[in-house]
Amino acid sequence: MTQPPSDRQYQISLDEVIAQIRDLPTLPAVAGEMLSNLDDDDLSLDKIAEKVSMDQSLAAKTLRLANSSYFGSNSKVVTLQQAVAMLGVKNVKNLIRMTILTTSFPVSRCQGFNFKAFWQQSIATAVCAELISRTLHMKHDFAFTAGLLHAIGRLVLVTRFPDQYQEVLDYRRQHDCHLLQAERIVLGVDHVQAGLALAVQWNFSEAIQDAIRGYTEPGMGGLNPVAAIVHIADAIVHALDLAKLEDDLMPIVAETAWNTLALGEMDYHAIFRETEMRFDALNQIVL
Repeated sequence: MTQPPSDRQYQISLDEVIAQIRDLPTLPAVAGEMLSNLDDDDLSLDKIAEKVSMDQSLAAKTLRLANSSYFGSNSKVVTLQQAVAMLGVKNVKNLIRMTILTTSFPVSRCQGFNFKAFWQQSIATAVCAELISRTLHMKHDFAFTAGLLHAIGRLVLVTRFPDQYQEVLDYRRQHDCHLLQAERIVLGVDHVQAGLALAVQWNFSEAIQDAIRGYTEPGMGGLNPVAAIVHIADAIVHALDLAKLEDDLMPIVAETAWNTLALGEMDYHAIFRETEMRFDALNQIVL
């Protein structure tokens, strides 16, 4: 059995993590309002365009996405109204979510942590989870947001405990183990616990909390089905190596999640292909 390091100074408690989360800023007012209103199915194209126009960076990204090769427009899109109409409400909502969340955490002093790769992995998982949910005829928005946020606790730990998290990364590299295991051994807490604490602080829905809680252990009882979707999406993205993470380890796929989704081989091939294409377009614009 792997033994914890002899230097005990890096063990921290969940109470310490929660205290640090309370010191994190809440989402900016405009960002929080935009995120909360995105679940309104009656939100019109005009209202979406109005929200996007409130943020110059978001407006620029919306136009760039509409003009990207993925959407293949024959003529240049020059107005937000045109861009939103071309992309559709769901794509613009997802772009808003990504833009808000990728700018909500400060860059950490932890030099070994690759922020860009983290968000690449999260965005790709969000895209894949949405495609799985679409194939299963489930609510797409939930799955995308759940995929985007599933490992958000990692950012809590790396930004609030940068020196200790460097030890986590060093331990993982030295012992060739999964990051979750290294967190538990070095810190005494893991990013799932930290993510749940943040989800409570930022008032994320029960479905999102279940995705964070269950994406590594989707066999736990009483979870929203989105946890199984995110679990499989996370495994697919690791297999596709979209974030190009060095020495990445494939997560073990839970049989319960695989059987719950019950997708066929053709379904998976289509999901793989579409995930790669959509991620490539978003990666060039969001990050």
